[in-house]
Amino acid sequence: MQEKFAKESYTEMNELVLPNDTNTFGNLMGGRLLYWMDICSAMAAQKHCNNQVVTVSVDNVSFRRSIKLGEVVTIEAQVTRAFNTSVEVRMEIFAQNLPLGTKVKSNEAYYTFVSIDENNNPKAIPTLIPETENEIKLYEAALQRRELRLLLAGKLKPENAKEIGNLVALFTPKEAE
Repeated sequence: MQEKFAKESYTEMNELVLPNDTNTFGNLMGGRLLYWMDICSAMAAQKHCNNQVVTVSVDNVSFRRSIKLGEVVTIEAQVTRAFNTSVEVRMEIFAQNLPLGTKVKSNEAYYTFVSIDENNNPKAIPTLIPETENEIKLYEAALQRRELRLLLAGKLKPENAKEIGNLVALFTPKEAE
């Protein structure tokens, strides 16, 4: 199986916030942003996998700043790590006020995708090669994020977690005193 550089998956998507995208306060609805994030991150995952992918996990998405009607949302997505059949994609979301010339980070999140074949079975994917210092840092920390996701989903027992150290204590039942 071939190898691919992290930068090859980079995807950028821009959306103008229109009235139909906002709530009664004139702010972008969170669900609309999540929809756009899913599209952008799926494109990044497909670039890496050279294949169709499905979303299997969405990490915590916190809203640092509301995005207003008329602003441009820029979503930057890139694969941070490839496992056997899945990839982790990191996104940064920015709100731009074009008339004022401002650009402010509003969100950051990680999505996980699984590559699937024509029968909807998981399919092996290329390994990822990080190059920059930031790509290497994100690549190395991806193992911890993956373990935490698997613990929260009940797919990994706390005693089998190796990467997240003391955090395991949060998921291990304490014996009655």
